[in-house]
Amino acid sequence: MPSQVIIGAQWGDEGKAKIIDILSKDADVVVRSQGGNNAGHTVAVNGEVYKFHLIPSGILYGDKLCVIGNGVVIDPQGILEEIEGLEAKNISTDRLRISLRAHLVMPYHKVLDGIKEEYRGNDDIGTTKKGIGPCYMDKVERSGLRVCDLLNPEYFAQKVRENVKIKNLIINRVYEKDIVLDAETIISEYMGYSERLKKYFADTTVIVHDAIQSNKNVLFEGAQGTLLDIDLGTYPYVTSSHPITGGVCVGSGIGPTMIDSSIGVMKGYITRVGKGPFPTELFDETGKQIRDVGHEYGTTTGRPRRCGWFDAVIGKFAVRTSGLTEIALNKIDVLSNIETIKICTAYKKGDEIINEFPASLEELKDCEPVYEELPGWGDIDHIRSYEDLPKEAKAYIKRVEELCGAKVTMVGVGPEREQNIYV
Repeated sequence: MPSQVIIGAQWGDEGKAKIIDILSKDADVVVRSQGGNNAGHTVAVNGEVYKFHLIPSGILYGDKLCVIGNGVVIDPQGILEEIEGLEAKNISTDRLRISLRAHLVMPYHKVLDGIKEEYRGNDDIGTTKKGIGPCYMDKVERSGLRVCDLLNPEYFAQKVRENVKIKNLIINRVYEKDIVLDAETIISEYMGYSERLKKYFADTTVIVHDAIQSNKNVLFEGAQGTLLDIDLGTYPYVTSSHPITGGVCVGSGIGPTMIDSSIGVMKGYITRVGKGPFPTELFDETGKQIRDVGHEYGTTTGRPRRCGWFDAVIGKFAVRTSGLTEIALNKIDVLSNIETIKICTAYKKGDEIINEFPASLEELKDCEPVYEELPGWGDIDHIRSYEDLPKEAKAYIKRVEELCGAKVTMVGVGPEREQNIYV
């Protein structure tokens, strides 16, 4: 394994948590490197469903060191709720480590997130309103607060007072909202969080580096997906971090030469949450069937996801921009009993055929999918070996490989650990 990255290769919600959970079995260290509790990973183990937002899902294995890296933004209240939820199920969090360099989501971030979405009206981004974007804004503006600041109460209090003064002015005078945040209440609240969380604080850049240097198996767990990347995604309908392979290096404090392989998780179809163009989106009964059979509702928000046919233009883009060495093709069981399966092989804009994913959303919204049709297959959720898959399912997998330019090494036929087939 030695060091392996798992990322989402579509718009997120590809079922990464299941793949991460399976591969965590052979890992010594599991690292989360970007995003915040706007992300959601759902893992089903022995009929029990676990939902993760900040803590790496490797925590379900008691012997794995689980690291939250410097690129993650941390809501202390949110992570404490996760810790308490796990401990209530007798799952220890003693092997959790939180980067001292990670930025903190503050109450004013959440308030501003909600206000800004309301202010945008019909042009809203569709955020989870958990304060992630405003937190990353402060990080880039260099006014943010980090985990290490919690260990210096005087400095932390001074910065909170400065920030709250400015944020209240923005809330009251720019957005004309009658909301006043109290700095002293926030300081007291966060000092309480610090007392409960400080046993987890560490310089995680050293931990991850030393693990790799010692030839330990390190698994980097991505959140969200390629098309939500702040630079490469469908801007502005993106997240505020880098959910691609390159983001792992910055978000965990290691160099690119320390990554040995990168797995992109794709679904056998594609989904999207929120606004923005979606060339293969289905508005018919097939789309509804995929949503219902695939339980396509957000882990964090509960929002129904938009569903469409597999888009190989996006798949090829993800392989190229993240240097994917493998594809984990998930949830092909959801397509069972659909007579004809479609794959988008290119886009058509007027008389022009487009083979690469466009940067401009204005261009993308004018693109129509060019489809290739393949025969469907029957129920496969009971199958446990690649050899036993129907020839139609194998043909579909092979075509995905050919179009995207990377080998499919895992195929998901259901949500449980054992419903994963190695090719």
